[in-house]
Amino acid sequence: MTVPGKLIEYLDGGKFICAYVIGAQGKRLHLINQNGREMNLPLSRVVHCSEQTHQLDAPREVLVRQLQETAEIRSKLMEKIDLQEIWELTADEPVNSFFPTFLAELVFGKDADDDIVSAFLRSVFVDRLFFKYKENKVLAHSPEQIEQIRRQREKEAQTQTLIMTGAEFLQEIDKGEKKGILDNAQQEECLTIIRHFYLFGTDSPQADIARQILKTAGFNRPHDPFHLLVKAGVWDLNENIPLLRNEQPVVFPLLAIQQAEMLLQQGVGKLFHDPVRKDLTHLRPMTIDGASTLDFDDALSVEEEDGNYLVGIHISDVAHYVQPEDPLFREALQRGTSIYFPEGQIPMLPRHLSQGICSLIQGELRAALSFMILLSKEAEVLRVRISPSIIKVARRLTYDEADSIIDKDPELTILNDLRIKLRNKRLNAGALLLPFPDVNIHIHNGGRVQVNLSDTDTPARTLVSEMMILTNTEAARFVADRMAPGLFRAQKPPKKRVVHGLDNDLFLNSKQRKLLSRGELLIEAKAHSGLGVEQYTTVTSPIRRLLDLVMQHQIHSLVRREEIRFTEEMCKDFTAVISRTVTRANNIRQQRQHYWLLKYLEARKGLPLNALVIESGPKRVFLLLTDILMGIDLPTPPGERPKPGNRETIKVERVNPLDNTIHFDW
Repeated sequence: MTVPGKLIEYLDGGKFICAYVIGAQGKRLHLINQNGREMNLPLSRVVHCSEQTHQLDAPREVLVRQLQETAEIRSKLMEKIDLQEIWELTADEPVNSFFPTFLAELVFGKDADDDIVSAFLRSVFVDRLFFKYKENKVLAHSPEQIEQIRRQREKEAQTQTLIMTGAEFLQEIDKGEKKGILDNAQQEECLTIIRHFYLFGTDSPQADIARQILKTAGFNRPHDPFHLLVKAGVWDLNENIPLLRNEQPVVFPLLAIQQAEMLLQQGVGKLFHDPVRKDLTHLRPMTIDGASTLDFDDALSVEEEDGNYLVGIHISDVAHYVQPEDPLFREALQRGTSIYFPEGQIPMLPRHLSQGICSLIQGELRAALSFMILLSKEAEVLRVRISPSIIKVARRLTYDEADSIIDKDPELTILNDLRIKLRNKRLNAGALLLPFPDVNIHIHNGGRVQVNLSDTDTPARTLVSEMMILTNTEAARFVADRMAPGLFRAQKPPKKRVVHGLDNDLFLNSKQRKLLSRGELLIEAKAHSGLGVEQYTTVTSPIRRLLDLVMQHQIHSLVRREEIRFTEEMCKDFTAVISRTVTRANNIRQQRQHYWLLKYLEARKGLPLNALVIESGPKRVFLLLTDILMGIDLPTPPGERPKPGNRETIKVERVNPLDNTIHFDW
């Protein structure tokens, strides 16, 4: 019974504290402890209570000294206790639960007084390998439990060593030194832990260890791990963090690479043995792309036929090479699309294919899926024939080259005339063109960022885009008319129209873009209001889009009169996969684009920037930086509110590209 005068022990911060009970009320004790502190303690926290009752009429300092002497006696008695020896003596007992007094007497071979019992309990608490204290009894561990505890202790010791040596290693990195305190494997482990922690925070597998390493090393700022990894040579100064955080596949697995290499070795000779594949090598198709393009997936040809025009839109036949059961197709499922960054790209398919055998390279025989569309002089669709083909591109033109000869070159002149009429038909059907310049970001040596805008509404660019829209529309019609499942893009009418017809006004186009309905990916054909067509899909970029590759397979099976390649259920699955992967890819691309724009603005801090007011409210104003087409918002300035459509000048106050933060002011 715990009454005044009893000497009790309790744990505080893992240490045993001796105390006299000077009062008791219910389940709480009033104590004076060995540190001279008077306090209240719940009865449940008492580990050991003396059998002897002590006199408390001595001065406080005497009582405290007595407690301290008792604590020292019990601490020294612990040196005589061998818990393993006691555990071995109890191993043959039919029970594993013992009173502390019994085990303490086994240690010392005599009746156990309060000091001996306390010393034994202290040993149990200090070394929990063989015994555990629970509800006033000591439980002996089984051999299996002891082995498990030993393994856990070894692991904890290794972790503690990793924390200490890892912290020292990080400090060396920060100073630019490498003394070799860790071997290569340990260095890699330490850097991997820090890398995962920076990318995934508390979701990283060893987040606690990473935190302890960084804290021990004195690196407490959010981006310290990033800078350490740069100094260690693990990351580049402008590492693509969104790409790493989203775990987007970058390297192709061995099986996919082996398949790509095998396809290269096959060559194109076997294409002529396919009875369904048409030999269209007599045509002279041209590619029209950007000057830096390396993966050509579409080519155009045109011929006169009885007063009409037979336009050939020839799409790289990626489906011929990449079958649904292949490693390459499985990898395309993981990626969904190619991603383009200012500093490079992450292709959906290996470059062996995307820039090699699947690329419509000038002068090379290539497998294609050709859409031979007969158009009247007024650009009415008179006939559509789709077939696997063999082509050889005769000319490679850049957009600038095509623009310079578009009114002189006979083929380009015809295609341009058809382009104008096709576009007008779509406009009459309610299409919204909303042209926006391309934002071109160039990264120079040393990390200097240059940004310029290029017109997307040039004759050559819109010529290509109109032919692709025509092809995708007819591909959707071809599949839908045969009641086959597919993947179709659709869009409901905008919430409100502020643009009518062909309008190249940046302010109006920006407002209209904010009022567009969200695009949908469906397994049945529906109208696409933004394009002004009754049905739509995409088949024209199978090198870089999974959707186009899937639809190319579906069209192949229909053209060849084979069993439909993908069922309705499979198409539903594809919509989920494509929506997920493309959303992820777009987020990565947008975040990376934003990072480089912040780097560009970082060098222009304090300088005036041109901005167009898009929306103006009582609290916030939404603007568009006209030199880089970046949308921002600012608190509404005092005084007269800026009017939508007005041009304003603003400046950058603070910017941190790594934090993805920027602050502007008027």
